[in-house]
Amino acid sequence: MKGDAPLDFSEARRGLHFFEPLIFEMGGEGRVGIALPQTSGEEEVPGIPREFLREHLPLPQLTEPDVVRHYTRLSQWNFCVDTGFYPLGSCTMKYNPRASEDAAALAGFESIHPLAPEEAVQGALTLMHRLERMLAEITGMDFVCLQPAAGAHGELTGMLIVRAYHREKGTQRSKVLIPDSAHGTNPASSALCGFQVVQVPSDKRGLLDPRTLASMLDEDVAAIMLTNPNTLGLFEEDILEVCHLVHEAGGLVYCDGANLNALCGVARIGDMGIDLVHLNLHKTFSTPHGGGGPGAGPLAVKAHLEPFLPIPRIVEDKGLLVLKEDFPKSIGRMKAFWGHFSVMVRAYAYLLSIGPEGLRKNTERAVLNANYLRVKLKDHYHLPYERICKHECVFSDKYQAQYGVQALDIAKRLMDFGFHPPTIYFPLIVKGALMIEPTETESPETLERFIEAMKEIAREARETPEVVRSAPHLTSLRRLDEAMAARNPILSAPWK
Repeated sequence: MKGDAPLDFSEARRGLHFFEPLIFEMGGEGRVGIALPQTSGEEEVPGIPREFLREHLPLPQLTEPDVVRHYTRLSQWNFCVDTGFYPLGSCTMKYNPRASEDAAALAGFESIHPLAPEEAVQGALTLMHRLERMLAEITGMDFVCLQPAAGAHGELTGMLIVRAYHREKGTQRSKVLIPDSAHGTNPASSALCGFQVVQVPSDKRGLLDPRTLASMLDEDVAAIMLTNPNTLGLFEEDILEVCHLVHEAGGLVYCDGANLNALCGVARIGDMGIDLVHLNLHKTFSTPHGGGGPGAGPLAVKAHLEPFLPIPRIVEDKGLLVLKEDFPKSIGRMKAFWGHFSVMVRAYAYLLSIGPEGLRKNTERAVLNANYLRVKLKDHYHLPYERICKHECVFSDKYQAQYGVQALDIAKRLMDFGFHPPTIYFPLIVKGALMIEPTETESPETLERFIEAMKEIAREARETPEVVRSAPHLTSLRRLDEAMAARNPILSAPWK
């Protein structure tokens, strides 16, 4: 913060709000946005099927400015990382440099055809091959597959490899151990591959207890699927012993790499004894996150799992890079064509632009920012695990709940202060969780504004709890019935 000027949270923050009706509720009879030959409704219009004419399709009648302004105003309702702080814990919603976007938009990358002959796309294959090696070095793994299209897809690929590995050894292991603080996709990915999911409880530190784990290991355990740092933002201090115990029991160790933003350039997953890890290029390595994609969830493995990687794979042959499928133990293809190439370009450009030192600095700043929030807010919000965190910190609504204010109320009230809410009610082992990840891209001024807003909400919860319980007050729409919206969504307006 510059100077000692107080932060202003007055209604002046509201600005212009566009309350936009449905497009079917707009317009008027006879308005058009394009000039077409007049017809009686029965004659043919060149190039336009009869069923697409207005007489046969009850569309709203609007001028071109009506339509353009409608969709432009709707776009201004969107909140994204380009408009403000996005403190969603577990998701790493950080700002991404536009240089990576420019690289992905180069004609030689943007216009490339996936079925072009290999000799014509040596540049693209070289980029992918080099990116594989970069990611292998960052994670401390031996081989990388770029095919998976998202983090959960990388998990699915990894668990298929776990299954193939045990079948190759002639064993039929049926169980996967998953900590109670895991991402929800972990048990889903395991179940899709036919495994029985067994939950491992965290200890009072919020970590895996090797003694508890040892009591659960038997000849049916195929793998443990963990996250490090875990979803509490805490580093698994006993990770070396955990890996040793699982390996001694004949199992594999899978790591969910969603939290890699806390490790890059500082610690390597492979050095901890982990066998497989997926990465989220769209979280850690410069791709706009959200909006349904695109994403990329490359899978990195140790050498003993290399034979099972998906095909095709990039290999060097007589001075050229080629895509080969002759790997008899492979689990097969996981994605049409070769994966989400534009995401790979962004990640490659990002890594080249910041280099190893930049990667380490980003991690250090992300961890520093999270711990700054932890220290500044711990007297105002309950901190269930009061110790140094990594890239994210988890509070709870325990202090506010005594006044009837819940995590959802706090999240809604934050919107009145101009902030996107953090992740709430996750991880599930923290009742009323508020999970905050500031990332490395937020300035001290932004963090201070967020801290002051959170402090103000804590004060309101004590003194005027009804203000928080009825929030938001300064948004275009007030509190919505989210349960009804999820169970009975209205996806289209009825035609008149």
